[in-house]
Amino acid sequence: MKKLLALSILLCFGVVILAGCSSKKTDSGKLIIYTPHNEEHTNALVGEFQKDTGIEVEIIAVGIGEAFKRLKSEAQNPIADVAWGGVYSMYMDNLDLFDNYVSANDADLPEAYRNQAGKVTIFCLDGSLLIVNTNLIGDIKIEGYSDLLNPALSGKIIMADPSASGSSFAHLINILYDIGGDVNNQKGWDFVKKFLAINKGKIAGSSGGVPKTVADGEYFLGLSNEDNSINYVRNNAPVKLVYMKEGVSFNTAAMAVVKGAKNLENARKFVDFMTSKKAQEIYGSKTTVRPIRTDVKVGAYMTPLNEIKIIQVDTEYVNAHRQEILDKYKELFAAANK
Repeated sequence: MKKLLALSILLCFGVVILAGCSSKKTDSGKLIIYTPHNEEHTNALVGEFQKDTGIEVEIIAVGIGEAFKRLKSEAQNPIADVAWGGVYSMYMDNLDLFDNYVSANDADLPEAYRNQAGKVTIFCLDGSLLIVNTNLIGDIKIEGYSDLLNPALSGKIIMADPSASGSSFAHLINILYDIGGDVNNQKGWDFVKKFLAINKGKIAGSSGGVPKTVADGEYFLGLSNEDNSINYVRNNAPVKLVYMKEGVSFNTAAMAVVKGAKNLENARKFVDFMTSKKAQEIYGSKTTVRPIRTDVKVGAYMTPLNEIKIIQVDTEYVNAHRQEILDKYKELFAAANK
């Protein structure tokens, strides 16, 4: 993919959820999934998958960075059959962990989002945004990244580690493109340096920890994403969502069948289900992420795309230079927190 609308899903920690059983069996009759999705998200989709297939599903809810660490350590004897959720770039950086499979519904997806590597399936979009605590922010203007350099926000902004959080990495790329036009322009990196000085090393343990700490009143605002943040608005938490005036990148959330999966056919059925029109309609009406298919609607709680200034990111280049970008960020972070 030369260019995609890019973001981050990503995403939050949860608990282990054991789904119900059925007498209809394939493979071992079971499916084990690593996912950063919250319980509401998994319940909305996995329940329907079980009804359709009779397959027993075990969800292991874990941050996507941790999920990839597990997949690497378990490569010779994998526990999970599917990795579900997290940004596309992280999957493309770890293709050796996944089996070859292209969804039966691949041709029904927009051409730009079809399976390019033969292993990674895109199933939804997730936009970067700022989540702001309305009880704390007062009259401080928050419309985009430029407002984050306000000295009044020193130590009051939270984000996650871009090396472990897909949504925070997406924000880093979003900043570099909004301020500098690409990931190499020094103007963008100068802004990151200034932001880190304001941020004062405030790092959440996970993507999901960012909106939670903002909603709980620990921070004035956070760099987050739609998937992790929208429910706080829906549940009437004292927060508002701000789509950066400079431009918003929409990341593609991905999934893949784990290489050596013990329940291979069940894993493939899950990929097919998540790209089906039925599942995509559930995404559009019951979850906090945008469906990838264009033949379904999104919920009224989600800001329409035509009201958001969207930027395009060269994901192919970013994927190829991901480690260089992270190394540069780590240098600036270390320098800002001496």
